[in-house]
Amino acid sequence: MGWFAALVVGLISGWLVSWLMKTKTGLWLNLVLGVAGSMVGGWVAGLLTGVDMVTGINLTSILVSVLGAIIVVYVYRFFKKN
Repeated sequence: MGWFAALVVGLISGWLVSWLMKTKTGLWLNLVLGVAGSMVGGWVAGLLTGVDMVTGINLTSILVSVLGAIIVVYVYRFFKKN
């Protein structure tokens, strides 16, 4: 996936996860967590299915990225709390 697509999908997934999980983070942290979630989600989906599911700006990529971003936000909250 290209840099522009990664940023767009990361921003969308970061915004969705911040809305779903009621995080109080800013736009930049949402973008960072979303892009990290996109990478984590793509990696986990690749391990489970053997297929690269984060391929561009589409619904599948956004859903996989949101699931990855949820994982990243849980890890972020764990380390921020401690």
